[in-house]
Amino acid sequence: MLIVVGADLRAEAGDRPHAYGLQERVQDWLHRATNSTAWPIHPVVCTDVWYLNHEQLHGRPALSVGGPGVNALSAYLYQKLPTALAVEDQLVIQLDVEFVDLRAAMWGMDHRHTASAVQLFENKYLGEYLRAVVNQVAPDV
Repeated sequence: MLIVVGADLRAEAGDRPHAYGLQERVQDWLHRATNSTAWPIHPVVCTDVWYLNHEQLHGRPALSVGGPGVNALSAYLYQKLPTALAVEDQLVIQLDVEFVDLRAAMWGMDHRHTASAVQLFENKYLGEYLRAVVNQVAPDV
């Protein structure tokens, strides 16, 4: 499972810390859900450049942190995923609420709003999203 941030310096400085926080919460959830530290899913933070240049990763679960202006994956997903939650002129969370497509994007109009988008995603969607990931990617868990 990938958590993708932009390679842009603004994204590295502003969004990468939120991505690492999200990675920790994913690891905590996996530990609680599987009662183990040997998870079948390994959340890894990477850049949009690395993700987009490795086509074999495109079918894997991915969370994109940061807006289309600083994250090429968010720009790509902008036309592909429905908007699940939006606060006008502040933030957007895009994902398939049926969790058939296991990609999601969360971003705000600035880094403060991106932090809010990540927090809203964690509070509202993370548990269901990770249940879908575990069931679809690692059905034996």
